[in-house]
Amino acid sequence: MHHYQLVTHADWGSAERKRWVATARSEGSTYRLSGPEQVGEVSTFLTRFRPADPQARWLAGFDLQIGIPEAYAAAAGISAFTPWLRGLGRGDWSRFFDVATTAEEISLQRPFYPNNPGGRRQAHLLQGLGVNAMSDLLRRCDRPSETRGAASTLFWTLGAKQVGKGAIIAWRDLIVPALSGDAPAAALWPFDGTLEQLRASHPITICETYPAEAGTHLGITPPGRGWSKRKQSDRATVGATLVGHGLLLDEELRARLLDGFGPEADGEDPFDATIGLFGMLEVATGRRAESGPLDPCLRDIEGWMLGMGATV
Repeated sequence: MHHYQLVTHADWGSAERKRWVATARSEGSTYRLSGPEQVGEVSTFLTRFRPADPQARWLAGFDLQIGIPEAYAAAAGISAFTPWLRGLGRGDWSRFFDVATTAEEISLQRPFYPNNPGGRRQAHLLQGLGVNAMSDLLRRCDRPSETRGAASTLFWTLGAKQVGKGAIIAWRDLIVPALSGDAPAAALWPFDGTLEQLRASHPITICETYPAEAGTHLGITPPGRGWSKRKQSDRATVGATLVGHGLLLDEELRARLLDGFGPEADGEDPFDATIGLFGMLEVATGRRAESGPLDPCLRDIEGWMLGMGATV
């Protein structure tokens, strides 16, 4: 068992109202779950949630892409994700987080596009980054599997399912600062080591999650295959299975699970935060392997989703 005093999962988005975090604290040989609550100020998140005990270990999961596609890394001359990430926002990479407004502004050093709609085409992005197809901008863990569809591409920032602008906020305001300094508080899984290695060396281990993937680890059919996470009744049906999953739940969380997180469609955000946390606890309690990739490209550049099997 990878024993963490704190396990959190944040469902992430570019809008503050779309960012929710669910929490599990160790209690004996198991965990007690609470929340979810809104993340709040991103830059202080790790400080606000970090356990007071300096010896405590925290596994922090985020529903956002942590890593870059192999094709992009090769074109940009990036051999390892973590040291490159630490340098973003400075020097040649000073405009990395500035989303390009026009096709002419796209470059390997400024790969996010477009900043706003209106005449923007994916062909602009492909040409600007020197790749042939949008599939070249998917990491291997983003590609569809037998149990779920594909995740979104990192650098295309248009549409309801875009993920790039949320990743910018997390990388710039939370992850890069956490990795900075001579003795950084946090390390990145799987780039910096296995969970066991990182638990021994750092107070905080940050990992990538994907609720649609985590749900399959819990025996839940992915949304869109017979149910919708935007429907309260469907969320309640899934929530009832989680209530019986064998972990300790605060009464408020139990009630919210059984209620489907309320009648509003945006109840899907706290719902996803909770699904992701249950998935992380499958790994934290030893019921599921972390499944860290052995392929050097995945381990060093593209990254992986916690608990995802090696075959995609």
